[in-house]
Amino acid sequence: MNLYRSTNHRVFAGVLGGLAERFGWNVTLLRIIWILLTLSPFPGLVIYLILWLLLPEK
Repeated sequence: MNLYRSTNHRVFAGVLGGLAERFGWNVTLLRIIWILLTLSPFPGLVIYLILWLLLPEK
């Protein structure tokens, strides 16, 4: 599986853009879902930071 951080769809670190590019998802919809998950008890911010550290740039 080729996961990477996007250089094209980057707002902060490109994690969500890279996931959207890899799986063919809509990046805006993925960002909205991530915001909703982050505002809930789900640890969205921690997962984002871990992915930022682990995923290489494209």
